[in-house]
Amino acid sequence: MLVVQGKLIHPDVLKEQFVCHLDKCKGACCWEGSYGAPLNKEEVELLEQLNPVVSPYLPERHRALLAAEGGSRYYRGMQQWGTNLMPDGACVYLIRDDNGIAKCGIEHCWKQGEISFRKPQSCHLYPVRVRKDPFTGMEMLLYDRWDICQDACALGAALQVPVYRFVKEALIRVYGEAFYAELDAIAQSYLENEPER
Repeated sequence: MLVVQGKLIHPDVLKEQFVCHLDKCKGACCWEGSYGAPLNKEEVELLEQLNPVVSPYLPERHRALLAAEGGSRYYRGMQQWGTNLMPDGACVYLIRDDNGIAKCGIEHCWKQGEISFRKPQSCHLYPVRVRKDPFTGMEMLLYDRWDICQDACALGAALQVPVYRFVKEALIRVYGEAFYAELDAIAQSYLENEPER
């Protein structure tokens, strides 16, 4: 692990390569999996406030679930709050574009200038996941490998884009410009000195 401003960074975040390939996966991370997107406490409260703005853009079934159960729920399996899921596993906030690619209804409203919140941090940071180290209590930034993202790994390798650069905008949003600059410098040094694989 490397340390940047009190955060533990797994080396895979620096050396693995990744660029979402939406034409191939169609945004499968928005409907695959057993849990919704992880949310922090502030996001749980904020989403409830934003639901009336976001709801009109959602499919009818999603609007109904949002009205009945809300946009978030607690998942015992991950011991964390996350976005609510439809019975078929899709995120309650999922919408689709004209090409059938899954998009975020929250982010759609943000792009329209209707809200100032873009989307949950965990979605913006993906494939980086943030966990607490059980021994130190420090935040850990880990690379989440998921088989549905194989095309993203292939595209990242073709374009030579490491994970941390792919999520640059999200890292700056969550941790700030100084954090990213330090991470980038450490990554450059680490990658230059890493033995050939």
